[in-house]
Amino acid sequence: MFESLSNRLSSVFDRLSRRGALGEEDVAAALREIRIALLEADVALPVVKDFVDAVRAKAVGQDVLRSVTPAQMVVKIVHDHLVDTLGGGAADAGFSLNAVPPVVVMMVGLQGSGKTTTSAKLARLLKQRERKKVLMASLDVQRPAAQEQLAVLGRQVDVPTLSVIMGERPVGIARRALDQAKREGFDVLILDTAGRLHIDEPLMQEVAAVRDATQPFETLLVADSMTGQDAVNVGKTFAQRIGLTGIVLTRVDGDARGGAALSMRAVTGKPIKFIGTGEKLDAIEAFHAERVAGRILGMGDVVSLVEKAAETIDQEEAEKLAKKLAKGGFDLDDLAAQLRQLRKMGGMGGVLGMLPGVNKIRKQLDEAKLDESLLKRQEAIISSMTKAERRNPKVLDASRRRRIAAGSGTTVPEINRLLKQYQDMAQMMKRMNKLGKKGLMRHGIQGLLPGGFR
Repeated sequence: MFESLSNRLSSVFDRLSRRGALGEEDVAAALREIRIALLEADVALPVVKDFVDAVRAKAVGQDVLRSVTPAQMVVKIVHDHLVDTLGGGAADAGFSLNAVPPVVVMMVGLQGSGKTTTSAKLARLLKQRERKKVLMASLDVQRPAAQEQLAVLGRQVDVPTLSVIMGERPVGIARRALDQAKREGFDVLILDTAGRLHIDEPLMQEVAAVRDATQPFETLLVADSMTGQDAVNVGKTFAQRIGLTGIVLTRVDGDARGGAALSMRAVTGKPIKFIGTGEKLDAIEAFHAERVAGRILGMGDVVSLVEKAAETIDQEEAEKLAKKLAKGGFDLDDLAAQLRQLRKMGGMGGVLGMLPGVNKIRKQLDEAKLDESLLKRQEAIISSMTKAERRNPKVLDASRRRRIAAGSGTTVPEINRLLKQYQDMAQMMKRMNKLGKKGLMRHGIQGLLPGGFR
């Protein structure tokens, strides 16, 4: 979502770094570029003005630390204020459920913003990571099949939903859901309220009535980041009329320009607590202002990368692979497992996007045309092999490779490239096993390079 803004800011800082010592004119020119970049990213004009003024006040006359260049100091000032604009520290990420159960979480927003899907994503997150017993209830009696949609999603994430009684009104549904949650010992109750195509008085009255009847601990506005400034206006209205505790931004994996995320906190005064990062029901994560600021400025987000790896890695499978490697074994089944792992983490694009300095080589990556479907094709090739072939790739002669190509819908050259990739990895694994810890410490990475020690 922030790629365009990130690229624009990177070019500004690159020009600054070539200037050496910076004067007021240099800072002013950089701030003009930053202002244009923020406006092009669809950030609200008052937010842009406040942002640029705050950065100017800090940048002009700033004492430069000995260990950094003036340009790096400007980057730091922009980074720090970007964190403040996005929502401050880690305390706002996600939310605490330290309250008397059942904790009521009310989801509000316009129709089509993704409230129902986000409710299911949040329920899954609370159940699996927080070990909470969650009940969901749909209060949307306006949209046909809305209640059935939540029930279907509930079955997919293994979270119960409130039974439907035809003709029941939203406030009655909410009260019945709260009563059931109390009786059956649920930790969290998620209320999926109705939305409209636009804000109107009946919608506000209905949501306010549900709020008064259930006294929610969290009221989360679900906003589509693709709608830009309109999402900001919606957030402002809900904050004034209903009262919000936080915001969930959906579709941040799309080509939105990022303005909604940068404007929401400043306009509503409420933190962005979660972001939806894809269509799947596990594609939701807590919003960390500092990490997102790092991504925007090309500093990467290694912490999120490590967390994502920890969530997706199968510990038992990893231990089995470690034992195999200790014995010098590495076959195509192991390679397939690594490919699946990479896909779970978001593919090459998802992983590279969190690494520091990727913006510097963005052009080369674009020219390389990394095809995310390549991982699936490589998995298909391995799946088309027999068990014996996966364990001993040396038996793969020309006729077997033609058979595998036909079975996987690929070509023989693709199979050859995969086998070359496997051979390189297998050789590296053998060198690591041969060197052991002492050898690696003595010879360093050179011991793993083709050709042996140097």
